[in-house]
Amino acid sequence: MSHQLLKGKKGIIFGALNDQSIAWKTAELCFAEGAQLVLTNAPIALRMGEINKLAEACGNAPVIGADVSNDEDLKNLFAKSMEHFGGQVDFILHSVGMSLNIRKGKHYTSLDHEHQHKTFDISAMSLHRVCQVAYEMDAINEWGSIVALTYIAAQRVFPDYNEMADAKALLESIARSFGYHYGVKKKVRINTISQSPTPTTAGSGVKGFGGFLSFAEKMSPLGNASAEDCARYCVMMFSDYTRKVTMQNLFHDGGFSFTGVTAEVIEQMEK
Repeated sequence: MSHQLLKGKKGIIFGALNDQSIAWKTAELCFAEGAQLVLTNAPIALRMGEINKLAEACGNAPVIGADVSNDEDLKNLFAKSMEHFGGQVDFILHSVGMSLNIRKGKHYTSLDHEHQHKTFDISAMSLHRVCQVAYEMDAINEWGSIVALTYIAAQRVFPDYNEMADAKALLESIARSFGYHYGVKKKVRINTISQSPTPTTAGSGVKGFGGFLSFAEKMSPLGNASAEDCARYCVMMFSDYTRKVTMQNLFHDGGFSFTGVTAEVIEQMEK
């Protein structure tokens, strides 16, 4: 049921790959809640063609390719988005992450550091680029909202999450630091959402993901949060009901982040 929480708002969604992705679900729900959208992803992802289905379902939203590690691409994205909307945007979802070391099976203790630089560039520094370009172009309305997706491995050790844990820690730091400056200048708020492990294309690529998904479910009093659940949280963060929430890392994981152990896990260990 739609509540039209985003009626009249305009937003850019980064990273919708297919209908399993959190960005995809968020775009669908933002549109249902009254928002106008621009969709963007890396040119290589756009060639897969999936995003065109989402664009059609979201009122024939424009699809504009942008490499998040390229400032000129981002400037073009914001310029074309403001031209399409006839003004500034109100919200941005940063749902971007990639690790070549994980793809190539490199252990954390033997990383290819050139690949690591690429991971940081795409998965974390891209948030700074997006914020900086928007800041310099005055592309976001007052009381706008930027949300980036993160994971609790930024604070705790999950061995097979590899260098992405470092990237997420940097991502969260950028959200805090840029959140201060953007808040002072334009009342724009920047937050990260630390989501449950979610069976997306990217998440499922982490070694042992299936086992950890089951473990997290047993460790979460409310159970794991789904992609659809996360989309609802994003909509709330884009809405006017969260105008004074900024520079926060918001756990959205069914209680996993503050649970030491559960009876279900103890019972399994005792078997």
